[in-house]
Amino acid sequence: MQRVDAPEILDSDACSPAEAQAVLEVIARVNRWFGGIATTQKMVERVARTTGINRFSLLEVAAGLGGVPHTARRNLARRGIRLDVTLVDIAPSHLPGRHSAANPAGRNQGVVADALSLPFCDEAFDLVSCSLFAHHLEPLRLRQFVNEGRRVSRQALLINDLVRHRLHLALAFAGYPLMRNRVAWLDGLASVRRAYVPGEIRSLLALDSPAAPSPRVEISRHYLFRMGVIVWKKSTGEEPAA
Repeated sequence: MQRVDAPEILDSDACSPAEAQAVLEVIARVNRWFGGIATTQKMVERVARTTGINRFSLLEVAAGLGGVPHTARRNLARRGIRLDVTLVDIAPSHLPGRHSAANPAGRNQGVVADALSLPFCDEAFDLVSCSLFAHHLEPLRLRQFVNEGRRVSRQALLINDLVRHRLHLALAFAGYPLMRNRVAWLDGLASVRRAYVPGEIRSLLALDSPAAPSPRVEISRHYLFRMGVIVWKKSTGEEPAA
């Protein structure tokens, strides 16, 4: 199945702040039901096992409502792993607390910033993470994001995303009754079409320059066409810092 990089409505000016919040609520449900939260949890657990660390500061990029990192934080706490979560999103209207009765002033509960130019110093967080963001980036911009995520992280960049597949597209097409939101449904179809497959991610991150050695990358497959990509801070052949 060929990758088709089509724009999504949520990323455009055609989606009002109120509509964006409704779409993000649907995405939060999809992450709860279909492996999105579990994928991030398993990657954090993998980093914890490898490094021997049980407390991490985590920057969630393109965070939206932040449901994935915050739910993972609660679940991982029961397993002795603590996450201190910071959210960042380029759109203020995507962050939690906007346009709600509980927050009439509309104050952001996160940082507004571009994922390709994060306003943080080198190694500011143990982990940099994203969920359902990588497929929004064409290859050169995805590589740029990976470099930026590794710059800001001390241990690893975690990428939680979809796997492109014909059956996945068919399931997404049939999923409208579950979503009950036309924008979320249309964007879901676009997301599957523009998603990467593990081999594409691995090839995209392989660098040939001696001055920029390839990062150490681990890719795992998860429930219902999800993949987890751990891009370690250290390059190939180096062990992550404990």
